[in-house]
Amino acid sequence: MSATDLRVFLSQLEAAGELARVPVEVDTDQDVTIIQHRLLAAEGPAVLFEHVKGSPYRLVSNLYGTPKRVEMAFGRHPVEIGEELLLLAERLMPPTLSAIWSERGTIWKIAKARLRSVEGGPVMERIITPPQLDLLPCLKCWPLDGGAFFTLPLVHTVDPRTGIGNLGIYRMQRFDATSTGMHWQIEKGGGFHFKTACELGKALPVSVVLGGSPALTMAAIAPLPEGIDERLLAALIMGQPLDVILRRETGHRIPATAEFVLEGSVTAGDTRQEGPFGDHLGHYSHSAPFPVFRVDRLLARKDAIYPATVVGKPPQEDYFIGVALQEMVLPLLKLIRPAVSDLWAYPETGFHPLAVISVRERYGREGLKHALGMLGEGQLSLTKIMIVVPNDVNVRNFAEVSRAIWRHLDPTDGLHLLAPTSQDTLDFTGPSMNTGSKLIMMATHGAGRPPRTKPPPPPPPPDSVHRDILGLVAAGEAFLVAQVSRNADKAAVRDALAAHPAAREYLFHVLVSDDIPLNDQRLVLWGWFTRFDPLADLYPVRREVVGNRLVLHFPIAIDATWKTGYRLPVAFDPEHERHVEKHWDSYGLPGRI
Repeated sequence: MSATDLRVFLSQLEAAGELARVPVEVDTDQDVTIIQHRLLAAEGPAVLFEHVKGSPYRLVSNLYGTPKRVEMAFGRHPVEIGEELLLLAERLMPPTLSAIWSERGTIWKIAKARLRSVEGGPVMERIITPPQLDLLPCLKCWPLDGGAFFTLPLVHTVDPRTGIGNLGIYRMQRFDATSTGMHWQIEKGGGFHFKTACELGKALPVSVVLGGSPALTMAAIAPLPEGIDERLLAALIMGQPLDVILRRETGHRIPATAEFVLEGSVTAGDTRQEGPFGDHLGHYSHSAPFPVFRVDRLLARKDAIYPATVVGKPPQEDYFIGVALQEMVLPLLKLIRPAVSDLWAYPETGFHPLAVISVRERYGREGLKHALGMLGEGQLSLTKIMIVVPNDVNVRNFAEVSRAIWRHLDPTDGLHLLAPTSQDTLDFTGPSMNTGSKLIMMATHGAGRPPRTKPPPPPPPPDSVHRDILGLVAAGEAFLVAQVSRNADKAAVRDALAAHPAAREYLFHVLVSDDIPLNDQRLVLWGWFTRFDPLADLYPVRREVVGNRLVLHFPIAIDATWKTGYRLPVAFDPEHERHVEKHWDSYGLPGRI
């Protein structure tokens, strides 16, 4: 069972040696970010900052910075939850008395996955009006962030028409003591509720939960189908009902054991410029107008603890949470799509830029059906690159995926470019916010053509290809990654790669910038998939029109370099780095990293 609130979880972490306490004052302006990054890089503990500059509240971060702590948040391995639900569904179809009796334990667990109304709870110990948001230890994570942000808020809204609740995590920039931004990206439940409220001419009540059971955080991030209240998943993870208090002011039922709850509303036409913000794609996302959350009151426990997280280049906490959630939902995906053997959205890329599915094809090109179906499902609809491979390929191993592409991808019918499409709000590679393109790569047995068998040769020396190439590395058998100089003649580099007798044997030539270390596969994938738009950045050696179809012939160059107009990658401020280094020993944290 998952812990019922943040205090219980912290006690569990401390008992397991997974929590450190910092007794000296720390600054939320970038210093917490640097400390957390160092701890996370060393697989270090969660950290409770007991004295925060400018705030009376304690702050905890890096709660989910290792797979072990994520599993502790779930109370068991996440895959067990999905498999348990899958087994129940399989055994109860069709339902029989014997099947119901044999699965009575699981049925009882699910029956407890509900909201239980209580009269009061610790979160009601203090009611602060006006809310004094300026006293909360919100983080300014990166030097160019537009201000301080709530980075782990659980935003609760209710559909004005159906009454169904939603719980999601959306960054919130603190504007002043009584208002924040509400960064509702596309394909987010809270944003859908706001649109409905606008159509009805109503303000949308909003309750923002900080703290509470870690199960609430896991559920808020989970890619549940639209119309399912994430709080029910939280109760299932907890293994007991979620205690909630009905609030007359908002009509919401809030978690009784939360640390804080911000209550207020969002109204049509009330917007303000929000951002920029160093987000989980490792770059500063756009500054743009977003709705303003007007906060009426702040509910808080006595001695409340403020939870926070930091995002940026992978891996961060969201990396480990996303991996766990994928493992939890995969069994349920197989129930809906039995031909799909596995699916993996790559956390190295920030999840949405790259997903790979393996399928067991029962007829030619069946995999395309599943790829298109996936692109119509909730958060998966924001996937930029979807690769389909045979069912015997390990989708989590990019080298195996690359080998499948090398063996099976046929340019005449295996590349499907979709444009223009909607795109993840945080993706900055398209022509404008929320717009871009998608690419499906069909690397299955498809039409039954014989696979390629002879792999390409090792990468040649960079200077034998072109002077602007700083390094070459193979990313499996299909991709040759070329690191190019900052002012490279990229057209000449593409031509040189296509003409070189060794380089041209690869199906794809991927150009990346000089800030991408070729000896770090995680950062290669990050720099590659966050920095190209399929419609704009594919350069085949030849284009051919066949009927009404455009065929791109190999080798195809992918320009994944940083380009003018792209968002800047996040980086620490050197002065803050020196400050943290100077004071590291005083923090009492394990090891000098």
